[in-house]
Amino acid sequence: MLSNIVEVGQAVEIQTLEHHVETELDSSKKVYRSKVFDILSEDQLELLMPIEKTKLILLPVDGEFNLCFYTEHGLYQCFAKVIDRYKSNNVYILVMELTSNLRKFQRREFYRFSCALEMNSRQLEQEEVIAIEKKEAYLVPGLPLKRSVIVDISGGGLRFIANHQYEEDSLIYCNYVLITKKGPKEYHLVGKVIESSKVDARQNTYEHRVQYVNLNAQEREEIIRYIFEEERKNRHKETGR
Repeated sequence: MLSNIVEVGQAVEIQTLEHHVETELDSSKKVYRSKVFDILSEDQLELLMPIEKTKLILLPVDGEFNLCFYTEHGLYQCFAKVIDRYKSNNVYILVMELTSNLRKFQRREFYRFSCALEMNSRQLEQEEVIAIEKKEAYLVPGLPLKRSVIVDISGGGLRFIANHQYEEDSLIYCNYVLITKKGPKEYHLVGKVIESSKVDARQNTYEHRVQYVNLNAQEREEIIRYIFEEERKNRHKETGR
């Protein structure tokens, strides 16, 4: 896919990944501009070493970055790490290896990953809603939860199916586990119900679209990384690699 989308000479933005990455390049993170020098394989490519104010920026080997390619087909994004760097004919080169799928994206939007994940949820208590409105982290422990199934997830929210219904614009507590490279990670998040509707042909079944509320940058990055990792696994299964 890389060679079908990205071409030699195209512009690319390299963003640091010190704490988090969102689908729109974050102005609070350092962004370097470069160009594609060569495409080595579907997982590796060479970029020109970025230069800032006539100074060569030596990005570290094993450092991971967010790449945004400006192609004829639109903007494409992926995570990649530096696996080598060298000088050839007075040209300084970065060898990058993709650590996620190359994905087309619209700025300010998040890619949604189809899945089937168990989730527990409940509606927030009034004191919890007040705390959330004040951007305080406060959840009442030990309250009963209802089971549901997440059918797609993104860095901005999720969609789930349940045999109970929440009112639109209500705030709910969402609890689920993602299996990552570092092991299982449990999430305790708050979401706003954007849409709630009955599923046709299924009695007492409802579909909910939820947008995260006050999600911190680290957790958003973790969710995005999980999505990229799962997509990468799926791609390897399809290609047999």
